Amino acid sequence: MKLVFAGTPEVAVPALDALIASDRHEVAAVVTRPDAPAGRGRRLVASPVAERAEEAGIEVLKPARPRDEEFLARLREIAPDCCPVVAYGALLPKAALDVPARGWVNLHFSLLPAWRGAAPVQHSLMAGDEVTGASTFLIEEGLDSGPVYGVLTEEVRPTDTSGDLLTRLAFAGAGLLAATMDGIEDNTLHAVPQPHEGVTLAPKITVEDAQVQWSAPALRVDRVIRGCTPAPGAWTLFRGERLKLIQATPVLDRTDLAPGELSAAKNNVYVGTGSHAVELLWVQPQGKKPMRAADWARGVRIAHGELLGL
Repeated sequence: MKLVFAGTPEVAVPALDALIASDRHEVAAVVTRPDAPAGRGRRLVASPVAERAEEAGIEVLKPARPRDEEFLARLREIAPDCCPVVAYGALLPKAALDVPARGWVNLHFSLLPAWRGAAPVQHSLMAGDEVTGASTFLIEEGLDSGPVYGVLTEEVRPTDTSGDLLTRLAFAGAGLLAATMDGIEDNTLHAVPQPHEGVTLAPKITVEDAQVQWSAPALRVDRVIRGCTPAPGAWTLFRGERLKLIQATPVLDRTDLAPGELSAAKNNVYVGTGSHAVELLWVQPQGKKPMRAADWARGVRIAHGELLGL
């Protein structure tokens, strides 16, 4: 089939690579979000998908809005059979959805109908799911509600961050998306409607969502930190400034600390929660690089009974 691939971040690159490497399909063009400012100089930078497509000599389309008539006209000229999508980052209008004969097929990083929305992996981790996965489905005008072509499952490991889990799903999902394209071309794969039961939503995680509430149980604190790492980054307040929390682990045998109360030893830093304590392993003070929590604690000289949070 002739394909137009739509995607933007690094997590979409493995799927693009898999389709480029396929001897059954032609990636005729790539659709991605416009260049965005990045770094301290706020210089405009192309998306990872755009960079990879340019390396491969593939035409790159960067519409400000997918409903722009210039983009739609070019899409009709290319006349793709199917448009695979991975984390494109913009809603597709009906005028675009109607162009390819086989539709737009999305690789979504959850077991649909669970975790429909922009942040399925983060929400899965924060909810304590033991198993998650990826799904390919036919895009409709609803939010991740279209019929499903295929799924794969992935075990959630006890120390997984959303970055760890998303990386594994990106590479496994690349194979699923390529196989879905093969099945669509062969007419051996048919999309099955999603069940009405089990629908959960996964909206974008905001900076406010990523603030750790020390009154919550330790397992919840651990899940929030892992689910928000690397983005948007879990955080708390220390002496009125933000302290980013990169890695922590529950300590089941310590219950003597009040929620948010700090206790620093030579090589360990503990914080109380609504249940038992957590040990901080890696933190990042405002304006500084990530560091071991014990090194941070020595530098700031934590006072007896000092608290994290409000």
